[in-house]
Amino acid sequence: MRQERENGQTQSAAAQDAGDSRRPAGALRVREALMALQDLKYRDFQSALVPNIEPETVIGVRMPELRRLAGKLSGSREAEEFLSDLPHAFYDENVLHGKLIEKIRDYDRCMAAVEAFLPYIDNWAVCDTMSPRVFSRHRPELLEKIRGWMDSGQPYTVRFAIGMLQTHFLEEDFLPEQMDWVAAVRSEEYYVNMMRAWYFATALAKQYEAAFAVIRDGRLDLWTHNKAIQKAVESRRITDGQKTELRALRRK
Repeated sequence: MRQERENGQTQSAAAQDAGDSRRPAGALRVREALMALQDLKYRDFQSALVPNIEPETVIGVRMPELRRLAGKLSGSREAEEFLSDLPHAFYDENVLHGKLIEKIRDYDRCMAAVEAFLPYIDNWAVCDTMSPRVFSRHRPELLEKIRGWMDSGQPYTVRFAIGMLQTHFLEEDFLPEQMDWVAAVRSEEYYVNMMRAWYFATALAKQYEAAFAVIRDGRLDLWTHNKAIQKAVESRRITDGQKTELRALRRK
């Protein structure tokens, strides 16, 4: 049995070496940089926060270190090769990928990088930590993309779309029809519905009348309806009077 385990480990290591030999040199150097920043205690902590990924795929690099590394790599040949080297093997590589995308200043290049990366996102943490700055200067074009992402049927692409609506379109560029898009999403995926709930909880703080109408009219599924109310009632941005109104709308 011990021999079988050792053989299996040897085969796994050989497969990894063979895979690495085909990867761009820049991507390998980025992985080496991540490994040098490993924090084993943080690895265990982060693995518990993202239960739907395998623990062995987490290196354990803290977010401030990932941001610093992204700043150091941005615009380099290594970053270019790393961004083209999909899919990544490690969670931390995916987080770094999102942080490098955030650094891209040209909207078209940034959007192309986002759309290339979205199909490979497989957890809420990578999804939620990517928020390109350039999007705020191109909201009309972004809104068109968001609409397409919401129809993709891919859980984390839909979650990202709702997150971008929440970030960029609940203030001066808000339109009530945007709430219709989120209300119309039907999914069995927990991480999609949790983002829908967060969207409406945030909307209740920023666009109360429009969001309240969606809640009052029962346009959300039961779980998302009640979770949105829960999160809104927990918020300090909601007045006591509004909290009373919302509590009365809880459903069983």
